[in-house]
Amino acid sequence: MVVLAACVAAIVVTGVRFAGYGLPGWLDEAFGPRIEAHLGRFPAVTNWLPDVGTLEPVAAMTLALILACAVTRRWRGAVLAFAAVPIAIGLTEYVLKPAISGHGFPSGHATSMFALAAIGGVLLSNPALRRVPGAVRLLLLLLAVLLATAVAAAMVANGAHTFSDAVGGAAVGVGVVLACALTLDALGSLLRPGPAAPPPAAG
Repeated sequence: MVVLAACVAAIVVTGVRFAGYGLPGWLDEAFGPRIEAHLGRFPAVTNWLPDVGTLEPVAAMTLALILACAVTRRWRGAVLAFAAVPIAIGLTEYVLKPAISGHGFPSGHATSMFALAAIGGVLLSNPALRRVPGAVRLLLLLLAVLLATAVAAAMVANGAHTFSDAVGGAAVGVGVVLACALTLDALGSLLRPGPAAPPPAAG
């Protein structure tokens, strides 16, 4: 709940303060040029990384998560992956972008990639295979976050988005996944049968 609240706050702050006024803002002025300077030295990387966050690769990664959950009989995780990514993308592309910026805020690439990373985090926090060491799970999560961050940074480096666009997109992706996970947990608790009533005492 705390992380979800932080995501909502990040969306509001970046959306209203920066993108809503069409100004770069101090965040963009502080971080944007640094990202461009560092990643701009690797044009092949900055041109390739954004392709990872396009529709086809994101759909393939989402399907892979769904299949992995199905194989391990984690049906709630499969529903999470099936629902959260499209909801996050739809919220970004059809609600927030038209309402706030018209095109730039929040970043759709950051939204989808951080949604996938957040789903991985939720699943890895309670893995189906208990024998997987915690260090391995942490490493997998760090790799997912690193990939999402790299894609978002590449979009900033090539001028497609500002830093605040990327922050807003990341907040949308993570926030939607957490909201969906909490909703599924609540529904699961409601549908789970309660303990059987004790039999009446004899006599």
